[in-house]
Amino acid sequence: MTVLGMTLAGLVVAVLLGWTSYAVVTWGRFGRVAGRTVGDPLLDRFLPEAEVRESHAIEVNAPAEFTYAAAGESDFDDSWLVRCVFRAREILLGAQTRETELPHGILAKTRALGWGTLAEEPGQAIAMGAVTQPWRADVEFRALAPEEFRAFHDAGWVKIAWTLRAEARGEERSVFRTETRVAPCGEEARRRFRMYWAWLSPGILVIRWALLGPVKREAERRFRETRESR
Repeated sequence: MTVLGMTLAGLVVAVLLGWTSYAVVTWGRFGRVAGRTVGDPLLDRFLPEAEVRESHAIEVNAPAEFTYAAAGESDFDDSWLVRCVFRAREILLGAQTRETELPHGILAKTRALGWGTLAEEPGQAIAMGAVTQPWRADVEFRALAPEEFRAFHDAGWVKIAWTLRAEARGEERSVFRTETRVAPCGEEARRRFRMYWAWLSPGILVIRWALLGPVKREAERRFRETRESR
């Protein structure tokens, strides 16, 4: 074997060992979200108890209204990294490639996929939710009315809710936040989702993280152009 071949083989082994270690740790940590005090009040209304709770934030040099608009119109498909993550999931789970063209923008796109609006604070925040079985190869999302979503607990399903929020930090600065919560319904769903999350959560977290930078850049660009046009 050549030096290059040995190096590549070593990298593959290192990645596999690292991924396996992460999966083991994530499996052990599953459900341990108690004690976290920072959370989105909209999610507290509809999914106060969750097995998974992930939040991300970034400071933006633009007013909150610019940040919120940029967040709602951002799109995962604009990132080559996120496209790779989705493609990797299709390959790993044997999913069919989606042929239907979806609208641009995270809110329009997720609604087209089956997500529903749980609550909204116009110009500031929105909470989206759905029930699903994410371990299925060709995953489907089903929206419920807000009151039905909170009460839903059919065995074998998972409730997922997430938010986009822009918080003002003065007249020309803001913070963009996104939080996701997941609550399996029943032991079977919990077992299936725990395995799914342990092995695939790195890609899911990459998708959440990849949203931050583009939102910041787009909000700042819009605000800068608005000031220059005055």
